[in-house]
Amino acid sequence: MGKPTGFLEFERVKESYAPVAERVKHYGEFVPTLTVEQATQQGARCMDCGIPFCNNGCPVNNIIPDWNDLVYRGKWEQAIRVLHSTNNFPEFTGRICPAPCESACTLGINAAPVGIKSIERSIIDRAWESGFVKPQPSSVKTGKKVAVVGSGPAGLAAAQQLARVGHDVTVFEKNDRVGGLLRYGIPDFKLDKSVIDRRMAQLVAEGVTFRTKTLVADDKQLPAGVVNDAVTVVTPAELDAQFDAVILAGGSETPRDLPVPGRELAGVHFALEFLIPQNKEVAGDAKNVINAAGKHVVVIGGGDTGSDCVGTSNRHGAVAVTQLEVMPQPPEQENKALTWPYWPLKLRTSSSHEEGCVREFAVSTKEFIGENGKLTGLKLVRVEFKDGKLVEIPGSEFELKADLVFLAMGFTQPLAKVLDSFGIDKDSRGNAKATTDGEGCYATSKAKVFAAGDMRRGQSLVVWAIREGRQCAREVDQFLMGNTTLPR
Repeated sequence: MGKPTGFLEFERVKESYAPVAERVKHYGEFVPTLTVEQATQQGARCMDCGIPFCNNGCPVNNIIPDWNDLVYRGKWEQAIRVLHSTNNFPEFTGRICPAPCESACTLGINAAPVGIKSIERSIIDRAWESGFVKPQPSSVKTGKKVAVVGSGPAGLAAAQQLARVGHDVTVFEKNDRVGGLLRYGIPDFKLDKSVIDRRMAQLVAEGVTFRTKTLVADDKQLPAGVVNDAVTVVTPAELDAQFDAVILAGGSETPRDLPVPGRELAGVHFALEFLIPQNKEVAGDAKNVINAAGKHVVVIGGGDTGSDCVGTSNRHGAVAVTQLEVMPQPPEQENKALTWPYWPLKLRTSSSHEEGCVREFAVSTKEFIGENGKLTGLKLVRVEFKDGKLVEIPGSEFELKADLVFLAMGFTQPLAKVLDSFGIDKDSRGNAKATTDGEGCYATSKAKVFAAGDMRRGQSLVVWAIREGRQCAREVDQFLMGNTTLPR
């Protein structure tokens, strides 16, 4: 529980950011890990609250009070053991998770919650520095072969769990590097890719095989807006013949489009058409062909992907960045009495917004305006809720200058082509149809084919992907061996 009176004695320790003027000049991470003293004090604030709602607020059910207490007592090696017992990759969640656990913190009812996310990152970063994170290869091989399609957090978590109980695991990734949307959907200034690389090295040492530039489908053709580096195609029939089980763990990559007049104009792009080439450029590949330097940039969509477009545009040197959101502006402070311990509705300002961004809420795009085939602006209208529907406010139309527009309105579903090539039943949203509880959970309608993460649940958080990858691995192990020692 940390220090019994710690929550009365200490204020929340906030992670510090490098100054805006400094950090927009590079693509490196700019949030340092807490010092030992800061983490110890933060851990001291964890209360003996009786029912630790943070555990259930966390999708992977991290045993948060336990490792908070261990950090407070300076037992860092034990802390990483407890943390790893529920989360394969706390260095990912400790950097990019929105921390629903903190919204569920009991201390947060009438004070600032415990900085759980920053403690989590402290534990894993210190564990890597101290040599506590080592490969854990299985001493016994089962002779069973498992194919994992997709190398994002769900696929990596499933692969690691299955390799550690002795299965031969091969991960197939259509892009040129491992990591899925961790690698190419999240900018380096939020998640340095060396963090992925060291985990990949651990998985290789544990026996996992990675096959990049390999698409699992009937052919290479994928829809617009989806990056595909594949030079090799492996069909579902080939996987069926070569493997004892298959896990579909790809991301939800089909972008939501905005089919209004002028959509075809040069300068209108899906968000990942901008973000993925930028990550590749930072990795040493070819220069990003989309350059926001000196341009008026408009980002349509108020979520994390939109925020990433804002931060990247500022690093390019955009002259102005505007982010549009069709929904009304949320309250700056949540109603804790109404929402706790659940995820609250409130205005969230990211580090990218702080670097320079005008945010417009309750605005809808009516038309992209252009000259000679090139984008010059947008025709917008303000909207409001009326009788439960968003309607235009008469006379509120206005125009906004724009040289570049990035569509960051979310992703509708995983790649239908992959699911259709397996002949798998889909739910009403186009995801692989599979349950998460009871006998046969995570199994699809196709024999020995399982689904987890975005492929099963749709666009979601990294922490949910890790949870589903772990749980799916348990079900696959049970399917292959008739019993399992993997945790749920």
